[in-house]
Amino acid sequence: MATVTLVDRTGFETAVAAVPEAVPLALALADIDRFKELNDELGHEAGDAVLRSFERTLTGSIPAGAIVGRLGGDEYAVALPRSSAESALILLEEIRAHFGSHDASPEVPRHVEVSVGIAARPQHATTVPELMRAADEALFRAKREGRGRVAIYVEDRMTLKSNYYSKAALERLSKLSSATGRTEASLLREALDELLVRYGDEL
Repeated sequence: MATVTLVDRTGFETAVAAVPEAVPLALALADIDRFKELNDELGHEAGDAVLRSFERTLTGSIPAGAIVGRLGGDEYAVALPRSSAESALILLEEIRAHFGSHDASPEVPRHVEVSVGIAARPQHATTVPELMRAADEALFRAKREGRGRVAIYVEDRMTLKSNYYSKAALERLSKLSSATGRTEASLLREALDELLVRYGDEL
């Protein structure tokens, strides 16, 4: 199998946007578990070695026609045209397991794992931004459930807001929804996104 070229975020987004909307597409987001901790304890050379190892595994294991990008830091993305979420799960689980099976070495004296989130169109989303968001939510679930695993996006039905928020807060949310012309759910997702970015180093 020929090695697929790794592109940057702009190249990835451009290539994925060029895939016709009628074509089914599976999209996976992956990152190295506890990468910041590894960098802090072992140094950037060890961190760079881990990234190079994962990139070799990823680009050497993905089929021709796929799109592979490094989004930044230890975050990577894979787009698989004409693939289902289930097919992508099988492929990415093989890659995850292979990468995680590497023994510690003098260069990286620690076992390292990767987590992956997968979403597909039209099953989970129709637009590329929605697909990226769904894959990111699946990645977050993989992290939350123990790391070192691959998760497919599952649409969670929002728990009743009254379980978490006071009546006054819900009234303010309703007013904000009317003023902005946006749904309450989208406003809450935006707040959650900002929270995850703020505390990203803890994930």
